[in-house]
Amino acid sequence: MTCPTQSAKLSGRDATPATKMSFKHCHRLQTDRGSGLSPWPAVPSTSREGSTMHAALIAATAALGGLLFGYDTGVISGALLFLRDAFALSPLMQGVVTSIALLGAAVGAGFAGALSDRYGRRPLILVTALIFVAGSLLSAAATGLWMLLAGRLLVGLGIGVSSMLAPLYLAETAPAESRGAMVSLNQLMITSGILVSYLIGYAFSASGGWRWMLGLGALPGVILAGGMLALPESPRWLAGHGHLADARRALQALRGSSETARQIEAELDGIEADLAGEKRGGGRVSLSDPGLRLPLIVGVGLAICQQVTGINTVIYFAPTIFQAAGLSSASASILATAGVGAVNVALTLVAIRLIDRVGRRVLLLVGLAGMAVSLVVLGTGFLLGAGGALGWLTAASLTAYVGFFAVGLGPVFWLLISEIFPTEARGRCMSIATVANWGFNLIVALTFLDLVAAFGRPATFFLYAALTALGFLFTLRLVPETKGRGLEDMREAWAERGHTVPQSRG
Repeated sequence: MTCPTQSAKLSGRDATPATKMSFKHCHRLQTDRGSGLSPWPAVPSTSREGSTMHAALIAATAALGGLLFGYDTGVISGALLFLRDAFALSPLMQGVVTSIALLGAAVGAGFAGALSDRYGRRPLILVTALIFVAGSLLSAAATGLWMLLAGRLLVGLGIGVSSMLAPLYLAETAPAESRGAMVSLNQLMITSGILVSYLIGYAFSASGGWRWMLGLGALPGVILAGGMLALPESPRWLAGHGHLADARRALQALRGSSETARQIEAELDGIEADLAGEKRGGGRVSLSDPGLRLPLIVGVGLAICQQVTGINTVIYFAPTIFQAAGLSSASASILATAGVGAVNVALTLVAIRLIDRVGRRVLLLVGLAGMAVSLVVLGTGFLLGAGGALGWLTAASLTAYVGFFAVGLGPVFWLLISEIFPTEARGRCMSIATVANWGFNLIVALTFLDLVAAFGRPATFFLYAALTALGFLFTLRLVPETKGRGLEDMREAWAERGHTVPQSRG
């Protein structure tokens, strides 16, 4: 193969700027081809026609981790009714069976960032899928309490890793103009998983089939593992580890025929420029670097905000809340809970349509404002009394609260923490934010019933409303807008807010 600039020189003609750019790409292709086989295959070999990977298929497969996350989070609420009798669980041990998965999630999220930065996003997602399968089957086959707890702990580890890794992988493989929608697909899968878990729980409630409830979580785990075998590694991870030929092949597989070779090379140039900037700074970004302080404050702050506003009290205790509001029959309570799950899914679909159009900050601010108002109405409903119209008012305000969460804080948090950190530190910083999220999830789950017993339901929901208002002010003051920016351009988003993110330093 003869490169354009070389041909121009041989014929006595000067190379144009366009020809020079072509020579750069051509030379890089020759260099890559001559460098031998890489130990990091980006994608399996495929023919050009009929086998191009489309972005929607890739996103849906990777986001199955979110479905597992949602299913295993929600299924315990129905299964616990039967586990209580099957294992003679005390109220304390019921809490342990529920919360041990949250503990596992915090641990899994803590290790996920460093492992994914070292070994790659794709291998770790494969391992996570197998962890889900093993944990689900072990829980379903449990013959004793410790076997059940071991299965729940494994499931929790998988939840923690996937909650951090699925949005990271989606963000690093999506085009900038559709990244918000693709990463938010993970949140849609989470909400869908929760709704499916409610429906599965209802389907097996008559027979007391808790083993089926827990064991069915293995099915999407098997599908995720099979799907990831056909998906590429993150091009940004490959380029950062020196595998440029594999990064190019990964981009070609991800973009398919929708982009020309020149567009793919331009995207690869952007990734390389960002990585080169980090190398000029001296290497690995230290988490103690002052330039990372504000991004970490924003990431961890949003992680805490997502939990202390009380969303998982609804996921874990919705039937209890509805019954306390006056919907005393089991059928009415189940219907209201399923309705909340359906609203969660529907409004997440709305968020996916809007997130790349109106921006992340706008959805966050609107969602937080709506959540705060809904919580005030919910607390007021409990303050005035239960039953009759007030019971349905309480149900409506709780549903509105979940809807505003689904539009704003639900999908936007996971999207923003996959965007706001520099490439070199992204995995580690996302791990810190995800650990904070699961840690406060555990705290809120353990304290909700105690808060209700000590201060009453009205005061508890007023407290959540006040914390939501603080989250609104936090977002208004500190959170940048990242809509439409490439991951390599996030320093500009911080610069607009008067902050400088580090290039890198040893």
